[in-house]
Amino acid sequence: MSITNDSPRMEQALRQLALFIRRHAPSHGTFRTSVPSLTLMHAVQPSHPMESVYKPSICVVAQGAKTASLANETYRYDPSTYLVTSVELPIVGSIVEASPEIPYLSLKLSFDADVILDIVKEANRPGSAAAESFRGITVNRTSPALLEAIVRLLQLLDEPEDIPALAPLVIREILYRVLQSEQGALLHSFTMIGSHAHSIAQALRLMNRQYDRPLAVDQLAKSVNMSASAFHKHFKRVTAMSPLQYQKTVRLQEARRLMLTESVQVSDAAFRVGYESPSQFSREYARMYGRPPLQDIRERRSSIADPDADI
Repeated sequence: MSITNDSPRMEQALRQLALFIRRHAPSHGTFRTSVPSLTLMHAVQPSHPMESVYKPSICVVAQGAKTASLANETYRYDPSTYLVTSVELPIVGSIVEASPEIPYLSLKLSFDADVILDIVKEANRPGSAAAESFRGITVNRTSPALLEAIVRLLQLLDEPEDIPALAPLVIREILYRVLQSEQGALLHSFTMIGSHAHSIAQALRLMNRQYDRPLAVDQLAKSVNMSASAFHKHFKRVTAMSPLQYQKTVRLQEARRLMLTESVQVSDAAFRVGYESPSQFSREYARMYGRPPLQDIRERRSSIADPDADI
């Protein structure tokens, strides 16, 4: 995809980024790197939709394009834009532009909310707790400064002995550039203690660690110092779904992964993700994916080349 509005500086940064991704992700697949929070991806064809829970992260594309779907919303990103997830969200991702001649090349950089707070404090830009909350996923316009910082991070992969000392500094610069973007304040709001967005982020972390347990929404709201009504309202603003819908989505995504990648039987997968009734699990699975579990898994296995592709 050509970038019609970008400067030569941005086009050069994209070329460098593609070169480094090709070097360290030389073939079709997902590649972990010597920087623990950095993952690279190379794909030569569009992909089937794949589910995973995106943790707070930045997804940047050097070539090709991808969509990320949350509930009934779809976000598209390509070399002119990048995706930010501020909280843990169950996303369905699909590579939509890729070919052997122009492969899809991308990276995902996970980050810690505490680093965001440190950067804001050092930049002397104090914020106040927002009265409203925002969606936990956004697409921003890519800038040359951001791309150049990312290129410097990938350059460190050629000098692994420098990674422990220098990678944290470059990652801080990358996050600083993201905070400077048109939607940087939204990302900041999820790290601000006392904001509704921060409270929902805390609740989501708890839910993702206990998704196999019964969900007591009132108790969860109380644990993050919110009333039940306010919790429901802001939870839906952040995630585009209710708490029960969120838990169900995470459970069914994990059950599908277990059956697809670990060959877990349907009833065992149901119990492992928190269902007490395999029949209820099968009904809800079919409603979400359009097919009963066994049929769905058979068809998925015959069509998916890389079940771990999620960036």
